[in-house]
Amino acid sequence: MKPLATSSLQIRLMHKHELAECMDWAAQEGWNPGLHDHETFFAADPEGFLLAELEGQAVGMISAVRYGADFGFIGFYIVRPAYRGRGHGLAIWNAGMAHLKGRLVGLDGVVAQQENYRKSGFVLAYNNMRMQGQAQSRGAAHAGIFRLGLDDIPRLVAYDAAMFPSARASFVQHWVQQLGSIALGLARQGALCGYGVIRPCRTGFKVGPLFADDAEAAGHLLHALMGSVPAGAQVQLDISANHAAARALAESWDMQPVFETARMYTGAAPAFDLQRQFGITTFELG
Repeated sequence: MKPLATSSLQIRLMHKHELAECMDWAAQEGWNPGLHDHETFFAADPEGFLLAELEGQAVGMISAVRYGADFGFIGFYIVRPAYRGRGHGLAIWNAGMAHLKGRLVGLDGVVAQQENYRKSGFVLAYNNMRMQGQAQSRGAAHAGIFRLGLDDIPRLVAYDAAMFPSARASFVQHWVQQLGSIALGLARQGALCGYGVIRPCRTGFKVGPLFADDAEAAGHLLHALMGSVPAGAQVQLDISANHAAARALAESWDMQPVFETARMYTGAAPAFDLQRQFGITTFELG
């Protein structure tokens, strides 16, 4: 990608170490990123993160991650507070959208900004919500729970494909091996019927994804994930607001909603299995 200029603003591809540094911006916005998310995010698409600079000073960023041949996802849309109100945000946004030109694009945006996203061609599909509670110990995990390893990657990638709009094999492989994360699967009669990941964040932990064939399987996975971190630690789980079983599961662990996002696309919502999506992987990358 050639650098884009708006007056003296320069927009270019980000390096991995710069993405790690920019995670601090996300933390300051209250998004509570994972401690090691940048490694996996960058692996998903090394050309998917744009940095805006003004006279050599980093002032904003956006992620425009490409999946497969025809899908993309916008996230990390941030202008540092001291540089807002000068048109830099629009320039960064346009650069991100240009990077994904020709693809169906999704995002999880702040609900209050829906009208602005509509002006850019986005259509509301549904709302998502972040549920928050505390880890609890409720006894031994189900006998079918197992720790995911390298040998499980092929069937894990195949299982994940039904719950996401496009192929993301590289992302999945890195996500379940991310430093500090615990990735668990659930087997029934030798077949994978769900998996979940819990990872350390700036505050507490986040569960995501939590994919399962049914509510019972999702419950066994969440039970095991909750029991794998210190009791009393803050835990967050992002769910689709209209997924009644996912919300009931979260509430069974005394989790409460703390904010919502609007899942929007630049066209008709792609086809994937929302009913087996008991926990979204990440608001930033879908």
